[in-house]
Amino acid sequence: MSEIDAARLAIFDSLVSSAAEEMGATLRHTALSPNIKERADFSCAVFDADGQALAQAAHIPVHLGAMPESVRAAASLAPWAEGDVAVLNDPYLGGTHLPDVTMVSPVFAADGPRASRGRRARPIGFVASRAHQADIGGSAPGSMPVARELIQEGLVIPPVRIMRAGEPVEETLALVLRNVRTPDERRGDFAAQIAAQRVGGARLGVGPAPRGGRGISGGGAARGGHTQPAAP
Repeated sequence: MSEIDAARLAIFDSLVSSAAEEMGATLRHTALSPNIKERADFSCAVFDADGQALAQAAHIPVHLGAMPESVRAAASLAPWAEGDVAVLNDPYLGGTHLPDVTMVSPVFAADGPRASRGRRARPIGFVASRAHQADIGGSAPGSMPVARELIQEGLVIPPVRIMRAGEPVEETLALVLRNVRTPDERRGDFAAQIAAQRVGGARLGVGPAPRGGRGISGGGAARGGHTQPAAP
């Protein structure tokens, strides 16, 4: 690797890491519930177009270890548009317990090619956040009901859009809020997660990447190519 490539790789690492950290700061500062605001029960991370983790903030390992599967599950909603956000909590698709709700949104290169009908070409990556919602329905208030079946734990959300091209999908939000005990607080915490998604996408849509990549595209591969020869 040349000196310039090494320098650009260092910038790339800082770019994706700082984006994840800034997502977390946005989520914590704008949330309503003590679970997120005070307990910091959330995690944020950046992924490449294939769902491989590129960077994660110093949040909660159990969230971050499973999150790539949720990102890949959400990717099935393609084609994507700018401003889209998917939501899910299905434990069979990379979720943890049901109160941990994940949001996933695509990242596009600022000058990337457009597809038909206003859609964009394949995303160059994804950003994701997972936050512990204080109530997600179920047989009892709180996060740990005495349950023998998944359905007793609360509402199971498959990958669906909660934002489409920057506009709320009111049907998705209404379905969730109708099935929880604290809808106003959930609305606020969902809005905080969406704000974090926007921050992550905005930070990553432009920026240098090694070996001529645009934005974060190619950055993960370049880093892998640099670290693999150094492995024992």
